[in-house]
Amino acid sequence: MQQEDWRDEAIKGMTLHDCCSGEMTRFHRLQTHPVSPDLLLESSMLDVGKWPVFALLPPEELRLVRQACVFGSAANEAIYVTVNDEVFALGTNCSGCLGLGDTQSTIEPRRIDILCGKKIVSLSYGTGPHVVIATADGEVYAWGHNGYSQLGNGTTNHGLTPALVSTNLISKRVTEVACGSHHTIALTTEGEVFAWGYNNSGQVGSGSTANQPTPRRVSSCLQNKVVVNIACGQLCSMAVLDNGETYGWGYNCNGQLGLGNNGNQQTPCRIAALQGINIIQVACGYAHTLALTDEGFVYSWGANSYGQLGTGNKSNQAVPTLINMDKERMVEVAACHTSHTSAAKTQSGQVLMWGQCRGQAVAYPHLTHFTSTDDVFACFATPAVTWHLLSVDGDDYLTVAQSLKREFDSPEISDLKFLVDGKCIHVHKALLKIRCEHFRALLNETDEETIEIHQFSYLVYRAFLEYLYTDTINLPPEDAIGLLDLATYYRESRLKRLCQETIKRGITEENAITLLSAAVKYEARDLEEFCFKFCVNHLTAVTQTQAFADMDHDLLKNFISKASRYGAFKN
Repeated sequence: MQQEDWRDEAIKGMTLHDCCSGEMTRFHRLQTHPVSPDLLLESSMLDVGKWPVFALLPPEELRLVRQACVFGSAANEAIYVTVNDEVFALGTNCSGCLGLGDTQSTIEPRRIDILCGKKIVSLSYGTGPHVVIATADGEVYAWGHNGYSQLGNGTTNHGLTPALVSTNLISKRVTEVACGSHHTIALTTEGEVFAWGYNNSGQVGSGSTANQPTPRRVSSCLQNKVVVNIACGQLCSMAVLDNGETYGWGYNCNGQLGLGNNGNQQTPCRIAALQGINIIQVACGYAHTLALTDEGFVYSWGANSYGQLGTGNKSNQAVPTLINMDKERMVEVAACHTSHTSAAKTQSGQVLMWGQCRGQAVAYPHLTHFTSTDDVFACFATPAVTWHLLSVDGDDYLTVAQSLKREFDSPEISDLKFLVDGKCIHVHKALLKIRCEHFRALLNETDEETIEIHQFSYLVYRAFLEYLYTDTINLPPEDAIGLLDLATYYRESRLKRLCQETIKRGITEENAITLLSAAVKYEARDLEEFCFKFCVNHLTAVTQTQAFADMDHDLLKNFISKASRYGAFKN
């Protein structure tokens, strides 16, 4: 039997379905999962000066700021972290939300001693306001308004200083927190969600509308499931599972839960309209929700009186609606429960905004000149608060990592150059020896000032050398396959993992088989499993691509056999 005939026979008569019994893909997200301040520093060049609350800080102080959050009914309160991991606050201090031990407003920054050195990885706030953080050690601290027990300490007394939230969390490691107007939810490393505070609409997910004074695990439909992303609207909560399913609960009168109705939900309810669509991030506005898929599409639902759904009209939508983004792949969506503004960032770095933009109703995604979604909220949201914990980068201060990055491929002080495809790459022997065992051995045996490379392309080899200077890679997924080959050859395990993550972020129905083949070739097991699950989740479209038609015979047999075991075909 010819290969093409065998391929057709294997698929003939089978019904394809793009969701395989909960075995959907888990997608790593730099922006929606909390990361360390060092990584945040690399990912954003935001100027904190765009927020008026920082206007009186002297330049020397601004240059030290590495993380910041602006909040409050008039964006007149702020908390920031310096390069030395000291935490400061300034502003009007409503309900003691600055955590300074009193309710006195302060135009000058004051240090929050208890948080210094804690390494904040996630921060969120309510409209009281109350503030909640998660630290690198997985601890949760809360302070500020507590009229509905949103601080999780079992009382309704306002908290003037950050206090550890311990009930039911003492043995847990929390990675992410999210706040609604007066309720809080937290995500643990095990994929559990805990909630507490105001519960008039079921936003705590406890099955009742009684306020929840201490953290309680949200179970019901989430029992034995792994949550990877959380978000809160004013009175609702959302969760994304590792299999791409999305659940919502709480207030729903504007359709912000995406369930096709306007009834409140007291326990998590799966958004059936997203069946077969793998969501990797959700963001909630005041009464609307945005969702990003693993293929870079954006869906929206809920309130739309300001055009915040990006559908071109102002009609509310009770079910997820695909936003027309002119086929540009999105990598981030942004919204904040205090406003009706929406934003998204493309794979190429462009930023779009829509919804309420400084009083105007923008019903379609509008391309901006911004480089960060944070800029949209600083310049166009009302109030101009931050939609998440942001990072800032000073103009003059350079870290060691930034200094090394600046010197990469600079001939001025380099003492070695690689010649690849007739092009030179300038580097420093000492750094290569420190960073790579291969170069340590090679450069100890030679005094050459120029080394020719024939095995790899210029693009791939330059990316490898740049990685040694920056700890990051900047390649499209198809080119990352070549770098994966190099990482395997040089036994650079961390680079290999980074290549796999880059490939994961760029997977599409068109290139999924190509990437799967590369993963098998280079024995990248985790990537192979990721690509396989993506192919199964999008099986109908993937089997119609040219890459599938050209698929290696043995790989095809293994793929169909494994897909059958996963229940991807049914007679």
